[in-house]
Amino acid sequence: MFVTSFLEHLGKYFLLLKSAIAKPERFSMYYRETMRQMDAIGVGSLFIVLLISVFIGMVTAVQFADQLGDSFIPSYYIGYIVRDITIIEMAPTITCLVLAGKVGSNLAAEIGGMRQKEHIDAMEIMGVNTAAYLVMPKIIAAVVMIPLLVAISAFVSIIGGYLATVLPGSLSHTEYVLGLRSFFEPKYVRIMFVKAGAFAFLITSVSCYYGYYVKGGSIELGEASTSAVVVSNVLILLFDFIIALLLT
Repeated sequence: MFVTSFLEHLGKYFLLLKSAIAKPERFSMYYRETMRQMDAIGVGSLFIVLLISVFIGMVTAVQFADQLGDSFIPSYYIGYIVRDITIIEMAPTITCLVLAGKVGSNLAAEIGGMRQKEHIDAMEIMGVNTAAYLVMPKIIAAVVMIPLLVAISAFVSIIGGYLATVLPGSLSHTEYVLGLRSFFEPKYVRIMFVKAGAFAFLITSVSCYYGYYVKGGSIELGEASTSAVVVSNVLILLFDFIIALLLT
């Protein structure tokens, strides 16, 4: 039963993606929708990303400072550890898990509401490829904006680590900066953007899928939004492992 349901969802998901990849009927219409989604996803999520990022950096720095404690490891390693763990893991994964809840549920509810109010049926009667018009601008907007949000998140998290260690006096400014400049591997930045792009695609495509095929009333729409968030989170963690396995 589970396998049958899984294969059914998987097939419908890929069919939706296939329909979404199509030449726009009117390029200007798709362009305006993409800009609107970039504003909603990027600017609309900036505050929550800044908020969680500064706390991620602060908590990471404080915990590693405590673990290093009286060991023989130099104190500047705190800056080095905060930088790497933020870039490799915390910024892309935690940020995208949060965005799956905020952005993913919004997208599923938006498209699901259009399906329930028969707006999608009306657009199809007018000859609009609804799969392309409703899904592709959202995916493009997310793949552009979410990696930018992740990069901002990594930068703010490093500042958070600075605030949590240098301001209380547990680490000097020189030691923290020395840690940030030590043992830098450019490939970690590349891994961060690969993760951010993959997670952005998963969040939007999965959320759009659950909204596009929703049936029933408000209860079913709520269940579809919840399913979109849960499945997106599981896939983010799964692909986080796969990407780490392939690129590190």
